[in-house]
Amino acid sequence: MRETSFADPVRPALALVLLLGICASLVGCSTLDPKKNAHAAEPHAVSVAVSPAVKQDVPVYLVGLGSVTAFYTANIKSRVDGQIMRVNFQEGQDVKEGDLLIVIDPRPYQVQQEQMEAQLFKDQASLRDAKLNYDRYVTLIPSGSIAQQQVDTQKATVDQLDGQVRTDQAQIDNAKLNIVYCNITAPFSGRVGLRQVDPGNIVHATDTNPMLILTQLQPIAVIFTLPEDELPTVADHMRKGTLAVEAYSRDNQTKLATGKLMTIDNQIDQTTGTAKLKAVFENKENKLWPNQFVNAQLLLETRKDSTVVPAAAIQRGPDGTFVYAVKADKTVTAQNVTVSLTQGNIAVITAGLNPGDTVVTDGQDKLQPGSHIEPRGSTNPGNRVGSGQNTSPGNGSQGSGS
Repeated sequence: MRETSFADPVRPALALVLLLGICASLVGCSTLDPKKNAHAAEPHAVSVAVSPAVKQDVPVYLVGLGSVTAFYTANIKSRVDGQIMRVNFQEGQDVKEGDLLIVIDPRPYQVQQEQMEAQLFKDQASLRDAKLNYDRYVTLIPSGSIAQQQVDTQKATVDQLDGQVRTDQAQIDNAKLNIVYCNITAPFSGRVGLRQVDPGNIVHATDTNPMLILTQLQPIAVIFTLPEDELPTVADHMRKGTLAVEAYSRDNQTKLATGKLMTIDNQIDQTTGTAKLKAVFENKENKLWPNQFVNAQLLLETRKDSTVVPAAAIQRGPDGTFVYAVKADKTVTAQNVTVSLTQGNIAVITAGLNPGDTVVTDGQDKLQPGSHIEPRGSTNPGNRVGSGQNTSPGNGSQGSGS
C-alpha cells in the first residue's frame, strides 16, 4: 500500500511566496527613492537649432541661366582677290578701331586705276571735240546750211561720250575702292582671335572661311532667360529705372561682374515658355568671355526693413504656414506666419513674427506645441539671397497671420 506524501504540493507554494516577497521589496525600494521619481516625471528636452528673426534690407533677385556673347563679332574676310603681303597683329592682341590688320597686294588695282584714268582722259578729249562740233552746228541752223537731223545726231554723240566719261570715272572709283579694301582695318575695338592665314597666302572675295575673328569684349553682353510670367514685373521695374544684373560663375559661387539690363526680347519661346533678356557689362577685368556659361541674377528691387528668418524654419501644415516660436520658458508654440518671399536661404515674414523672436530651424520633426527644447545655438539668416534659385516676389507660401 503506497504512502501519501505532503511535501510535493508545499514546495511550489513556498517558492511562489518567496518570489512575491522579493518583487514587493524591489517595488518598495523604488518608491522610496524620491529623486528618481522626480527625474522620471520631468519632461524630455529636445535638442534643436534656433535662430532669431531679424530686420534687414532684402534684395529681390530673379535668377536665370545665361550665356556670354560678344557685344560685336566680325568675321574678317577679304573683299578683293590677292596675295597677303603683311599681317599686322598678334593672336590674342587687343586692337583699336581703325588699326591696320592685314595688307593685300594692291598693285593689280593700282594698274587698273591707271588704265581707267587713261581711258577717261581719251574719252574726255572726244567729248570736248563733240561738244565743239555741236556748238558749230547750232550756229549754222539759222542760215539753213545744215540739216536739223545732223544737229540732232551730233547732240546724241555728245551725250554718248558724256556717258562714257562717267563710266570711266566710276571704274576709277571702283579701282580706288579696291585699293582701300587691300588694307583691312579693325571695324571696332576688340580682341583678335587665332590667325587663319599667313603672309603669302592667296585670298579671294568668295572664300567662306574668315581670315580672323574679331570680338568686342569691352563692353560684353549676357543673354539669359526668365519665365514668361516674370516679364510683366520686369517690364514694370524697367520703366522706373535701370535694373542691375550680376553674373556668377557656373557653380554660382563666384561673382564675375556687375552690369545693367539692356532690353527684353520681342518674343517668347513657346517650347520653353521663357523669354530672352540682354544685359551689358563693362568687363574691364575680362572675366567674361564669349560663349561662357553664367548664372545671371537680376536685381528686381530691395525691400527695406523686412522681417527675415531662415527658410528652414518655415513649416507647412493643415492650417497654413507656421514656425515653431521659442517662448521664455524654453517651450515652443506653433505660430502661424505669412511669407511674402522665399528666396535663397531666407524667408521674408510680413505677419506673425516680430524682429527678435526666436524660431526653431532644425529638429522640428520631434516637436509639438508645448515641447521643451534645449537650443544648440543661434544661426542668423544669411544676408545674401537669390543664390541658385529663381523665386519671384509674391510666390512665397501664404499662411494665416496671427
